[in-house]
Amino acid sequence: MNSFEIGVILPGVGVQRGDGIDLREAARHAEDAGLDGVWHGDHLAVGGPTLDAPIALATAAAATARVRIGTSVLIPAIRPLAWAAKQVATLQYVSGGRLVLGVGSGGGPGQWAAAGVPYAERGPRTDSALRLLPRLLAGERTEVEGAAVELAPSVPMPPVWVGNASLTAIRRAARLGDGWFPSLISPAQLAEGAARLAELAAEHGRPAPVVAIGGTCALGTGVPSRAEIASGIGGAYGRPVEEVIDIPLTGRPEEAAEKLAAYREAGARHAVIGIAGGDWRTQVELLAEVRKILHDTH
Repeated sequence: MNSFEIGVILPGVGVQRGDGIDLREAARHAEDAGLDGVWHGDHLAVGGPTLDAPIALATAAAATARVRIGTSVLIPAIRPLAWAAKQVATLQYVSGGRLVLGVGSGGGPGQWAAAGVPYAERGPRTDSALRLLPRLLAGERTEVEGAAVELAPSVPMPPVWVGNASLTAIRRAARLGDGWFPSLISPAQLAEGAARLAELAAEHGRPAPVVAIGGTCALGTGVPSRAEIASGIGGAYGRPVEEVIDIPLTGRPEEAAEKLAAYREAGARHAVIGIAGGDWRTQVELLAEVRKILHDTH
């Protein structure tokens, strides 16, 4: 059985304030606990306090030495492409090549309007970014929106994981990605998508991209229940609660490990988990126990 990595979403501003933990300490804590990666989302104007993803991850990279540094997920198309490439290259450089570039084209129309980018162009702009980023990061002279761009220093292209569970995302991952990175779906949905991904990649003469799953957890006692977390997911994403009730990782580490083992059997090789409640440090330690159980039960 192949290995299974577990990373954690770094705490947001509210959790940092509530738990008295900053990004440096959080990233070090995740690394010291034995997790495999630290991740951060990318939001511009969502009505709540959020940090800029590249800056937050640069902070995490400076505080750690081993873990993956991941975007969950970066929206390159909302930025001028040369600027997005410079941010990605800088993160790859300062992390010593530890970056995993999760990429998406999401966010509501208001966020795109705030960036001055037409919402209808998000798909083509994302495809263009994925096609041109390897050349830009390699330092090659590249035509970008009518201008010749040559970035330095050059860096190795990080692996690109295409976010979202949609067929559009699966097709994009098959053509342009190194991984497929859906979130909050069932093992059965993951297996179905992974099979389609492999078929499409083969049609393009490419190996099947790696599969990673995004999830959420509140482990142990004194934390939100699975029903409460599922209700929050349903409200945030407009999904029926009964559709997502089995997705949150709750209970003892052994129970969470059993759930993640089902995703591993469905084809996933990585899980990126957001903390849905409880003390952040404690949740990371419990998640590290989950990782150990999974590795001990190959």
